Amino acid sequence: MFGSLASLEDDLLRQFDQLAREMESLFAPLRSVRDIRAAGRGAFPAVNVGVTPEAVEVYVFVPGIDPNALEVSLQDNLLVIAGERKLDYLEREDVNFYLRERHAGEFRRAISLPEDIDPERVEATYRNGILRIRVHKQEAVKPRHIEVKTG
Repeated sequence: MFGSLASLEDDLLRQFDQLAREMESLFAPLRSVRDIRAAGRGAFPAVNVGVTPEAVEVYVFVPGIDPNALEVSLQDNLLVIAGERKLDYLEREDVNFYLRERHAGEFRRAISLPEDIDPERVEATYRNGILRIRVHKQEAVKPRHIEVKTG
């Protein structure tokens, strides 16, 4: 008698677990829309954002993209990186792809930056497929060393 109750409980837990996974996959795309800093898995381009005492540094991984084709803008503490990834080999008619993990097309990533940045002091450099954007902080908010004098 108790064995059948345990198996019923296991079956119910398994069904709830399956339901939770299905709900997670159903609502996962909506989470990235809710928070501009959150991107869904597989979002392109991949981005790393870090902070130093002097600046906010954004690393955008865009291998194979012409740096002159990238658009970088900053307005109201919102950094936008846009461009297009072209894949010439996709135009071949003699190949039927049955798996394609690298997609082509236009992309746009928006990253919310902290309030203490200086929008007039932005540097962008491209090297080895990595776009590095350095947004300096305002001078007034930088840590300042104050010397303590004696006597």
